[in-house]
Order: sequence, then structure tokens, then C-alpha cells
Amino acid sequence: MSAAIRTSVPVPLRFPDGFEALARVSTFTGLADGKEHLTLAFGPVTEVPLVRLHSECLTGDVFGSQRCDCGPQLREAVERISVTGGYLLYLRQEGRGIGLYAKLDAYALQDSGLDTYAANRALGHLDDERDYTAAAQMLDVLGAGPIDLLTNNPDKSAQLAALGVKVREVLPTRVYASAANVRYLQAKVEHTGHTIRIPAQKFG
Repeated sequence: MSAAIRTSVPVPLRFPDGFEALARVSTFTGLADGKEHLTLAFGPVTEVPLVRLHSECLTGDVFGSQRCDCGPQLREAVERISVTGGYLLYLRQEGRGIGLYAKLDAYALQDSGLDTYAANRALGHLDDERDYTAAAQMLDVLGAGPIDLLTNNPDKSAQLAALGVKVREVLPTRVYASAANVRYLQAKVEHTGHTIRIPAQKFG
């Protein structure tokens, strides 16, 4: 069965800082991994839409965890896409694909000295288990041709290109470094080549 839009509904959004946006949220059938991924469309979608692949992060997106930069990246993406027009693909791939409980287990290992990738491996997982086949299907169903991709992660653009999605330009998000997440951000730069410029300041 090929992928198709299951339903599409308008959802007004309001973030804790007061920013508001109107999203058209679409659900899908026939996605390769069978998960309940969502697309949020903002503004008039242009010929080359701005697209963010955002992996679900309950701790960061909902609870405001400072151990990662996911919540601020989500907030930034919604605003930028609302201005230019495009799609935020909210992908149910918690913890780089290992799941919520395993992610929290990895946090415990990080507290004992391992970085985020070593912690995943200690639990028997890969560094990053995410697969973006469903994301490519969603973009195809939406009729997106070439896209501009909002990401600091080179694996996202590489996987999309391999899946036949033309990425015209890769645009980085801002850097959200703090004492609680700077080691996590440094690991992403060192292990997987994320385009994150860590501030030179010391975090106490």
C-alpha cells in the first residue's frame, strides 16, 4: 500500500513564550514503519518549502528538559517555517530511535560519565537508529519537489537525498547551549559532524 493522507485538520498552536501559529496537521496511512508521524504545514507553501524533520522528544518538547536542545529547536522551526511557508515533520523517533525508556536509561549512563552515543552503545543500540523513509514518503504525498532543509544534522540530508528527495539548501538552526547540554552538543559535533558552533564561554 502506498502512503496517503489520512486526515488533515487546522490546529492553532501557542508556545510558552506566547508565540502563536496556525498549523494544518496531517496524518497518514501506508507509511513504511507504521508509526503515527505527523506533518504540520505553515503558511502558504512555496515552490521550494522550508522543511524541518523533528524527531519527537517528550522530555524536551513537552517538559522543557535542558539536557537537549530539542524544545528550542522545535519552537524556532515553527516560527521560521511560518514566515517562509513549509512543513514540519514531527517524527515518532524518540531518543534517536531507541524509545523513551531507553533514552532515560541512557541519561543515567551519561550521569556516570558516558557521552550520549557511548550510552546508546552500552545499552545495545546504534548511535542513531532513525530512518527517514517515512519522511520521504510524507514529502512525496504532500507534492513537495525540491526542499530547503532546516537542520544541523548531515545524516538527515544524506538520507533524504538517498531516498530521492532533492535538498536544494541546508539551513542550520541556532545553537542552544547551556551548562546542562553543552557536553551533549559537543558529542553531536564530534561523533556525527553536526554543524553546531559551541560558544567559547564557560558554563558553570
